[in-house]
Amino acid sequence: MKGSAQYLTGTSRADIERALRAAGKELSQLEPADLAMLEDFHTIGRLATGQLAELAGISPLSPVLDAGTGIGGTARYVADRFGCPVTAIDLSDDYVATAQWLNDLVGLGDRIVVRPGDVTAMPFADGAFDVVFSQHVQMNVERKDELYREARRVLVAGGRLVIWDVAAGSGDELDYPLPWADAAANSHLVTPAVLRSMVESAGFSIEHWDDLTEEAASMMRVVGSMPPSPLGLHAFVPNFPERAAHLTEALGDGRLRAIRAVARAA
Repeated sequence: MKGSAQYLTGTSRADIERALRAAGKELSQLEPADLAMLEDFHTIGRLATGQLAELAGISPLSPVLDAGTGIGGTARYVADRFGCPVTAIDLSDDYVATAQWLNDLVGLGDRIVVRPGDVTAMPFADGAFDVVFSQHVQMNVERKDELYREARRVLVAGGRLVIWDVAAGSGDELDYPLPWADAAANSHLVTPAVLRSMVESAGFSIEHWDDLTEEAASMMRVVGSMPPSPLGLHAFVPNFPERAAHLTEALGDGRLRAIRAVARAA
């Protein structure tokens, strides 16, 4: 999802800097928590990241990969919360550069390595990580078998793949744009059952599999009703309010499902 060209402008750094200054933030004094409202490019934002990180069983010595990092929100949260080494990759050079800039601004540049990379052909050795995060990425990946095989390859035996994703629901037509797609041709959704089967076929055993659609829809409604703020995904994602509204509606009526999972590498 996060490398999809349809919502990249090439100005993410400038847009985020403008939003931070509009919110009264002094860039030389930023803390990681100051970015919480604008850096988690997935449903339910920081709350979802925190819950998934707790399920992942991360220790300060766990090497972690954020596969499809966007502007680096998950990587920064994990590095700051657990003190562990984190690697992050994204398909977009714009997002990679923005993530590096934000890491340095909040004093995490020495704890996080950010690299350009494709989640279906990752530039890492076998067994390089204990935990791989995959949040709202597979919706833009047609060959999901390659995504999950690569995740298994770069994990140690017993490592965890942690997933927070959107899947197909009722099969009824979706309204576009959505956060990950301007049109149906850019979206590659499968049902939760097919998604689970693909993960298992890549060499994982499922330890947690939760359908959080109702919770996600409720939280999205709350977020959508909040007063406008300079800080938010709208700061750098084109037409984000419309995308978020379509996502909220589709979660609410069952056209989409929200899935959280933890899978252990066999």
